[in-house]
Amino acid sequence: MTTTLKQRLQDDLTAAIKGRDELRSATLRLTLSAITNEEVAGKTARRLSDDEVLKVITREAKKRREAAEAFAQGGRAESAERERAEGEVLAEYLPKQLSDEELAELVRAAVAESGAEGPKAMGAVMKVVNPKVAGRAEGGRVAAEVKRQLAG
Repeated sequence: MTTTLKQRLQDDLTAAIKGRDELRSATLRLTLSAITNEEVAGKTARRLSDDEVLKVITREAKKRREAAEAFAQGGRAESAERERAEGEVLAEYLPKQLSDEELAELVRAAVAESGAEGPKAMGAVMKVVNPKVAGRAEGGRVAAEVKRQLAG
C-alpha cells in the first residue's frame, strides 16, 4: 500500500518528536492541524486527496514566507529566521519549484496555444498555463510572467 502525503507528514512528525527536533515537530503539527481543519470544513467531513493536501502545504509555506518578510521589515530578525526555517521544512514536501526560465517557457507555450494577444487575454492564458504549473510556481509569479509576455 502506498503511503499518502498526510501519512508521510504524520510519520515524519513522530520521527521529529522522537528525535527532539522542536522546529520540525512544531511545523509539522501546525501543518497537520491545517489539513485536519480543511478536512472538517464544510457540511461533511472528508479525507483530502494528496493534491488537496499539497495545496494546504503550499498555502502554509506561503504564510511562512509572508510572515518572514513582515518580521524582517518590522526589525524582528529572530522571528523572521524562525519563519524561514519553518518554510524550508515545508518545502521538502512540495514539488521542485520552476526556475524563471522554465516558467517563461511554459507561459510562452500557453500564449501560443491560446493565440492570445494583448493584456485583455490574460485570463485565457492563465487557464491554459495553470494546470501545467500546478504547484510548482506561486500564482503571483505566474501572473506576473503572463502579464510581462502579453505586454511585450
